[in-house]
Amino acid sequence: MPAEPNPQPTLSAASARETHGFQAEVRELLKLMIHSLYSHREIFLRELISNASDACDRLRFAAIADGALLADDPELGIRIDADPTAGTLTVTDNGIGMTREQAIADLGTIARSGTAEFFRTLPKDEQQASQLIGQFGVGFYSAFIVAERVEVRSRKAGAPPEAGVRWESSADGQFSVESLTLPKRGTAVTLHLKADAREFADPLRIRGLIRRYSDHIGFPVRMRKEGEASLEFEVVNQAKALWTLPRTQISDEEYRQFYQYLTHDNTDPLAWTHNKVEGKREYTSLLYLPARAPFDLWQREAVRGLKLYVRRVFIMDDAEQFLPLYLRFAKGVVDSSDLPLNISREILQQDPEVEAIRSGLTRRVLDLLARLAKDEPEKYATFWREFGTVLKEGIVQDHANQNAILPLLRFAGTHNADNSPSVSLADYLSRMKPGQDRIYYVIAETLEAARGSPAIERLKERGLEVLLLAERIDEWMMGQLDSYEGKRFKDASRGDLELGGLASDADRKQHDARLRESKGLLKRIRDALGERVTEVRVSERLSESPACLVIGERDLPERMRRALESLGQKAPQARPLLEVNVEHPLIRYLDGITDGIRFAELAQLLYDQAALAEGAPLANAPEYVQRLNRLLVRLTAPPAAAP
Repeated sequence: MPAEPNPQPTLSAASARETHGFQAEVRELLKLMIHSLYSHREIFLRELISNASDACDRLRFAAIADGALLADDPELGIRIDADPTAGTLTVTDNGIGMTREQAIADLGTIARSGTAEFFRTLPKDEQQASQLIGQFGVGFYSAFIVAERVEVRSRKAGAPPEAGVRWESSADGQFSVESLTLPKRGTAVTLHLKADAREFADPLRIRGLIRRYSDHIGFPVRMRKEGEASLEFEVVNQAKALWTLPRTQISDEEYRQFYQYLTHDNTDPLAWTHNKVEGKREYTSLLYLPARAPFDLWQREAVRGLKLYVRRVFIMDDAEQFLPLYLRFAKGVVDSSDLPLNISREILQQDPEVEAIRSGLTRRVLDLLARLAKDEPEKYATFWREFGTVLKEGIVQDHANQNAILPLLRFAGTHNADNSPSVSLADYLSRMKPGQDRIYYVIAETLEAARGSPAIERLKERGLEVLLLAERIDEWMMGQLDSYEGKRFKDASRGDLELGGLASDADRKQHDARLRESKGLLKRIRDALGERVTEVRVSERLSESPACLVIGERDLPERMRRALESLGQKAPQARPLLEVNVEHPLIRYLDGITDGIRFAELAQLLYDQAALAEGAPLANAPEYVQRLNRLLVRLTAPPAAAP
């Protein structure tokens, strides 16, 4: 990059100055940033240098196919001019540049899916909003934190000098654009600083910020040498990509700074792993675990993936082929020595080399999570709170690594007083009772409903721990699991309870006696309910509730059936069986009713209450209410007067 500054631009003959209004989301973003976005305003410089670095990266990649783009100025870099007298700061790059149309589109809108929804959900409180918006890379717009007016001059690489453009705004809801002649390609962003931000026109202050936030970007950042009226420029950063350095030469603080530069996240990462693979294939990776989820984590169309380099040449952002979807929270860089420089997204999907790298990087992330869970459980608890639901997807998507994911899962459990997901499967196994060969769990609409499920009453009474699940993915996830460390998973609300060695001979004899004594009652209930149930039987599950519904081992759960129907898929309706607690006073009362109509009505009420306890919708809610009202009237009616 030349040491001398660019010559002054001139307006083209057809400058056609135009004024445009900002996209609504940009106006809201500017308002938030100007008043509350960053607690440390100097972050803006990192954002602008990051953009300049990206522009150089993109030109270097484009020059692979068209070498003429670099011919007139082959040394890519970034220059920063701080003018204390004028109160300005200018960040200049000789990268890919912009056309007039691109300046209007890229600087007047936020071209990122889901952004409008994101801004609509921001809280009104500015402090909370500033914390949330830190999950969103705002890039160029951060300039308005310190600038009262921003001017951008740019010319696209390969375009003629007269194709330059000037973009200008004072963050007042609109911006102007005009064409001008620029002798050199690239982009210059000039910040006319606010009165309370003149510190950022001090060259010494800027040098310190560059070393703090942008020391390890892959391009030289130059400033004028210290001294009055110096026209010579010197490099003030290391200008060597961090991932190419040996781990022993990189401090933890440098790793954290590079993460913030790479992701535009103002918080520190939870952990990272830096590895170089040599031998049959060669590549370097630097992968990070964020401390908080981005706002678009659940948007399927959101961009995600790693930053891809080939032999230190930038190829693309968000190369999603190098990690499975369930690890989309991981951020970082992969630099391959074996892939071709002209590789495309389509080729990435078919290249066997990519599949091998993907497998290795997947193991790296899972190993990093395992180390975090073992050595820093508090940090892992933070990770699970932010990304645990995403990791669960791996049980369904990645059978090859299922055994590595299983120890990473965390659950709420009945042995914990609260519903915090802190129970690992290893913890569960360590607390199993003698003779227990099942890992019991129950799934409900909420964790509170799971904890209070009638299906686990007897298990809790026996002191057996039950894992509690309540997320939409849990039904799918548990359906993919068979066992852990030789212990089979058992849904406490399905089929037989399978107590195995936990049930004594006395327990079995007592159950058989209850069954013999209750055969007549069970048949009457079965006849009263008709096709609503497949069977009525004496329960091994219940100790406090009068009845509960149980589905077969292969039946589709009600929650999953509703989920499929919400997606427009027809799902079969499973007929449950009804288990009754024959020791419960309500069941004994039912057994003593001789009036067939009253018996049937109370049996129907018993069934509906069992359905409600499981979170299932009532087939006919008004009928249930009428039935309940009739029962209450009978119970509250004054006794008939004696004749």
